[in-house]
Amino acid sequence: MTVCLPREVVRVSILVLGVNGSPREYGNTYRLLRVALEGARSEGARVEIRHLHRMRIEPCKGCVSDDERSCRYPCIIDDDMKRLYDELLEADGLIIATPVYWYNVSGHVKNFIDRLTALENMIHFEGRSWLEGKVAGFIAVGNDVGALAVIQGLMAVMNSMGMLVPPWALAYYERRGDVLEDEQAILDAWNVGRAVAIAAKLLKEADVRWYVVAGAPLQRAVRRARREARELELRQRATRLKLFKALAKAGLKQTGLGD
Repeated sequence: MTVCLPREVVRVSILVLGVNGSPREYGNTYRLLRVALEGARSEGARVEIRHLHRMRIEPCKGCVSDDERSCRYPCIIDDDMKRLYDELLEADGLIIATPVYWYNVSGHVKNFIDRLTALENMIHFEGRSWLEGKVAGFIAVGNDVGALAVIQGLMAVMNSMGMLVPPWALAYYERRGDVLEDEQAILDAWNVGRAVAIAAKLLKEADVRWYVVAGAPLQRAVRRARREARELELRQRATRLKLFKALAKAGLKQTGLGD
């Protein structure tokens, strides 16, 4: 008789870092972030929170615009971002929470994101962004409309840096009052944390290369795309030419010139 033994359960240790971009540590931005981190903890993640306004994070100097290879880790600026770089490299997931300031992220968050270029730009040195494969979630809070647009912008930026955004990884609140009294907002925030933690665990078990900078398969794909596009162009031009000739002939008949 064959005895089927249960599969060994391997517990994957993950860290989710929450970044609070509001100077009001007690405000709704922090409250939703705290709920999100508890959601991540419910999935077995270790969680940490950082308040950006407590840290000295200088604006990006734009080195990459002078020379693409002059921007890299470690950043030349000596400030508290050095500590955040190390924590980000250790973390498997990142939740960015920001208030909505004039339809955009807070200044604290903008400086933080700009300075992440030093990690993303490692793709030019090692063929891979140092943020690639990490998971991102987003929270935006405002007294008026604009939160969802802010999140859309954050998604585009962080995904372009190599981070993954799982389903249900966004929560927002667009009115005054205590956000913890809004059942939908706190449910969404809880699931932001859960989604980030779940995705981070799944990705940590897989060795996936999400972005490649060169290779023969890419060149073959380009040649095939060029060839097929040319074939489609010739076919479509021939079809249009037939149509033009038919229309011209019909026009001549109507004027009596085609008889």
